[in-house]
Amino acid sequence: MMQPTTFYIALGSNKGDKLKNLQMAVNAIHAKVGNVKLISKVYKSPALGFESDDFLNACLVLESYLKPQKVLKTLLKIEKELGRTRKKGSGYEARTIDLDVVFAGNEVIETKALQVPHPEMHKRRFVLQPLNDIASKLIHPTLNKSVSVLLEACEDQSVLEPIKIWLKNPRKAYDFSKFNYIAIEGNIGAGKTSLATMISQDYNAKLILERFADNPFLPKFYKDASRYAFPLEMSFLADRYQQISDDLSQLDLFKDFIVSDYDVFKSLIFSKITLQEDEFKLYRKLFYLMYKDISKPELYVYLYQNTERLQENIKKRGRKYEQNIESEYLEKINEGYLDFLKTQPEFNVKIIDISNRDFIKNRSDYLSILNEICN
Repeated sequence: MMQPTTFYIALGSNKGDKLKNLQMAVNAIHAKVGNVKLISKVYKSPALGFESDDFLNACLVLESYLKPQKVLKTLLKIEKELGRTRKKGSGYEARTIDLDVVFAGNEVIETKALQVPHPEMHKRRFVLQPLNDIASKLIHPTLNKSVSVLLEACEDQSVLEPIKIWLKNPRKAYDFSKFNYIAIEGNIGAGKTSLATMISQDYNAKLILERFADNPFLPKFYKDASRYAFPLEMSFLADRYQQISDDLSQLDLFKDFIVSDYDVFKSLIFSKITLQEDEFKLYRKLFYLMYKDISKPELYVYLYQNTERLQENIKKRGRKYEQNIESEYLEKINEGYLDFLKTQPEFNVKIIDISNRDFIKNRSDYLSILNEICN
């Protein structure tokens, strides 16, 4: 899965309820563009280049999967929704909201619509001061100087006054602090790896991903299921047991919680479908001998996806050995998971229907899933 780009966005307002305008802009950016990681203090600064009321200015750190041009386009749309109309050739004027891309990772972009880094940022104390709060060591990719050095050398002598009210970060509406370990589960192609990865990136979680790609029996199983089912399930069980045991025992002081894209119990669900009855009885005995020693997730999230969408996702990701998976097999897996979850009253389970949601392409779908997980 692609990595998000880190953007640094400058916000300003000097018209109407200025603090409210800034907060509404932050909320809209988080809802439509990406994950707001940090927000600076809010500063009152004089208007620069024209006579007007004082501005309120701030900067934020944003992680987004959108391309820089798409980020700019969305920011301009947010400005319009908040009442700003950009007029060509009108020069400086009062505005309800002003949103600018200051940096986009280490990229240097020179187009008619977008210049990154912002060509005027190193001359503007109302940008450098709040940016210094949240990214003082960030290096300007063309000037090769840190933000703190640029601030010290800035010739703009405007006096900025920090105000006592902070902007609220909307990402805090999704509280993962009550969990130490979350397992994201689902059928083949449901998107569990993508969701676990996005959560880990956005909320500073240690990520555990199943090592299915290293299993030599998996391609063979899809060609000859009856012959390779038992060695496949045994190899998966051994690897899952070792991985979960090792990763959960290694404390990471720099992560807030753990999120995985599987739970070890999936071994029993798949083996019940793939193995002969006598093989499954033996397998189940071995499974429970190992399972009793493994830490259990505090939250078990099951992503329910209809079979048609599963097949679409499987085709789209293009793993050669998966292309002939039959719908009947996927339906049996779905039934197996749901039957299992019904018989586990001690599990904290949330079944989330994502059949009509695309949380990778549609950020509102992603946030709706986070809301279901956290509430």
